[in-house]
Amino acid sequence: MTSIDDMAAAIMEGLSEYADLADAAMKKAVRKTATAVKNEISAKAPVKSGRYKRSWTAKKTKENSHTLEMTVHSKDRYQIAHLLEHGHAKRGGGRVAAIPHIAPAEANGADMLETLIKKELS
Repeated sequence: MTSIDDMAAAIMEGLSEYADLADAAMKKAVRKTATAVKNEISAKAPVKSGRYKRSWTAKKTKENSHTLEMTVHSKDRYQIAHLLEHGHAKRGGGRVAAIPHIAPAEANGADMLETLIKKELS
């Protein structure tokens, strides 16, 4: 016969194991999504010299046993990211057309992350 304490300990052990698996799956999904977002931004970025397109990277900004935070950013060409994404005024009048390449990748990344996490946990 199993006591209540033994059963509670077995349930807690099972929940702890599931939490560890869920954490690992979530971190894997976050890494994969960040890389995909970076690749999509780079692929759709405007190309003049190619420096802006190549400047995009995904870096880990925070990690502990339960969470992982990654940031996709332009390493050295961040000053022009907003101008290219939203357009800007020209010096002599008129506007430069916007080239949306960050927002679509961000939206696709959010959907991808949700899908990957659901897939890993089911």
